[in-house]
Amino acid sequence: MSKLICTAAIRGAHKIVKQAEEKLREAIDSKGKGAKVEFPDTGYYLPIIYSATALKVKTLEDCEEALGYARALLPPIPEEKIYLPYLGCALDAGIATLYAEEIIEACKYLIGPNPVEGIWLGASTDVILRERGIEFVDGTAPGFAAVVGAAPTNEIAVQIARELQEKNLYVFISANTNGKSFAEQLDEEGVQLGWETRLIPFGKSITSTIYSLGFANKAALSFGGIAPADFTKNLIYNKNRIFAFVMALGEVDDEKYANAAAAINYGFPTIADTDIPAILPTGVCTYEHVVPLIPHDKIVEKCIEVRGLKVAVAKVDIPVSYGAAFEGERIRKDDMQIEIGGPGTPAFEYVVMRDNSEIEDGKIEVIGPDIDEMEQGPGKPLGVYIEVSGRKMQDEFESIFERRTHHFLGEAQGFFHMGQRDIIRHRISKDAYNKGFRLHHIGKIIHSKYHEEYGALLDKVQVTLYTIKEDVEKKLDEVKAAFAVRDERALGMTDASVNIFYSCTLCQSFAPSHVCIISPERSGLCGAVSWLDGKAGYEITPTGPNQPIEKGKLIDEKLGLWEGTNEFLYQSSNKEFDQVSMYSMVTHPMTSCGCFECISAMLPMTNGIMTVDRDFTGMTPCGMKFSTLAGTVGGGIQTPGFVGHSKFYMSSSKFISGDGGLARQVWMPKQLKDEIGDAISEAAEEAGLEDFLSKIADETIAQTEEEVLEYMQKVNHPALAMEPMF
Repeated sequence: MSKLICTAAIRGAHKIVKQAEEKLREAIDSKGKGAKVEFPDTGYYLPIIYSATALKVKTLEDCEEALGYARALLPPIPEEKIYLPYLGCALDAGIATLYAEEIIEACKYLIGPNPVEGIWLGASTDVILRERGIEFVDGTAPGFAAVVGAAPTNEIAVQIARELQEKNLYVFISANTNGKSFAEQLDEEGVQLGWETRLIPFGKSITSTIYSLGFANKAALSFGGIAPADFTKNLIYNKNRIFAFVMALGEVDDEKYANAAAAINYGFPTIADTDIPAILPTGVCTYEHVVPLIPHDKIVEKCIEVRGLKVAVAKVDIPVSYGAAFEGERIRKDDMQIEIGGPGTPAFEYVVMRDNSEIEDGKIEVIGPDIDEMEQGPGKPLGVYIEVSGRKMQDEFESIFERRTHHFLGEAQGFFHMGQRDIIRHRISKDAYNKGFRLHHIGKIIHSKYHEEYGALLDKVQVTLYTIKEDVEKKLDEVKAAFAVRDERALGMTDASVNIFYSCTLCQSFAPSHVCIISPERSGLCGAVSWLDGKAGYEITPTGPNQPIEKGKLIDEKLGLWEGTNEFLYQSSNKEFDQVSMYSMVTHPMTSCGCFECISAMLPMTNGIMTVDRDFTGMTPCGMKFSTLAGTVGGGIQTPGFVGHSKFYMSSSKFISGDGGLARQVWMPKQLKDEIGDAISEAAEEAGLEDFLSKIADETIAQTEEEVLEYMQKVNHPALAMEPMF
């Protein structure tokens, strides 16, 4: 390693550790050693310290112990005449920097200044980790850029941000150059910041860079099943699975060198626009470690090259930028050119299969006025009528295509997409309109993306857009009738009516031994993959993550054990597990990755189970928050008495039917109960459970297992009279 970089990194680490000592002393003087310290809504304590040492930092006194680890790692600052030809000392200094920065930022939450202020978001919660982590699994987010500092001008900052967004990368922003931050430059130019647009302003100080690496650490703990204190595996996991890099803009001072050294520990290289010393040989990083003096119009491309990222950018012939990062873009009323659909306005999106001879590929027709012939404002009718054909196309794939249309259209910059089927509400921004976006471009997006994503199934795609109210209403009669037929067909599908289930091994990029087995009555854990999705996925990519599983000989009907599912699990879990019960959370439950919408856990005292979803951040009756439960259940393991699953599965007749079914449900968060209450009530009625929803406790009724039991006795919950679960 260059002497200059090594010395600067060590010197910077000493400065940051000293800053942590001063901040910690200030906090202790103000609050006392016993004061509670934490990042908000996380079960991973201070995640880097926890993942590296297993130390659960809960109080300021624990911070003192953690700071001792940082001091122990600090190498002495080299004398000018000493040459350090290796990375070791600087890497140790980098880790010491991370420990110190976590302590600094945690103390800020306690005594200020608050890391969450204005545009600054501070630490990511575990809810964010679960929601966004799945995008790193399915490839919609190939990696993240940690942008440190500021660009020379606001214009260059916007150019770099847009290019990163178009590459579908998350952009984690921290630090500043001469008092100006990259995030502030974007905000001044009206660029939307936040998790929705993948431009994440963590904080203006260099110490807020810790939140970027903390996110990576939590991903390893949650999705990878890496145990705390197994720091070597954590670093290897991040190098091989979390494709991140540091983009250093502007002057690089000692503290930034220290953070660059920290990032190298994870295999994350630094690419800079200034003339800093290079570290070109490969070693800890996949390719170069530090690459300097890259022009701004080439820096994104160079970052992707050095990190070894594989980025596929959609080629869509429209006049605005296109990429997954724009899907979360908000369009406020004052920024809106037109609004489509909404209350009292007929609108729909519909896909129907045709014979090849009936349609023309690439034909896009707008019947009625286009945007430039409409008055600005809301209340615009629109019917998006999509006709597809192909030798491998099946009518049961129509609804899958419709659901994907939501994502395809929402990824156009300046197009806000909400809703499905005949309940849609879209906005097109003034900026997109001024750049030339018109309704026929909706057809271009659909034609391009359908062929890109479903080319194995489709030969032709034709799109007709109706904008006259009477035409839309007339077509709605046909569309609603088709929706009713589809719904009836889907309700008739059961596990017993098919001989083949489907796998989803997409999450093996994070959890190598995890295998989702998807049936008509049990969707994927993430809630995003149904049995029909699995079938379509196999048709589209026969060698992909969705593979057919012949059930084979029945072993146990109650538990849902078949020879075929067992054999598939054994081979696909790298021979880690040899049995899986489709209908039990006690006996050989399905493995869990980390992307699950909900976790169910036994409450032994109640003879029932509790279920918690990822949006609930409070304590549950089992004594663990969702994030702690996720660490127990996730990572591709079988944990008897616990299981991850989708929200849809809870209203299925097969929901833990091998353990007694829905009647075991005794507690769930009120928000979840409100969200899926109708579906649960309907399932309970079919199961003969009278007034069942009101018998399920929530956090407003009971917060401990003892309180849940007391409520159950009060309402005579059916689980009290059932056989023991074990």
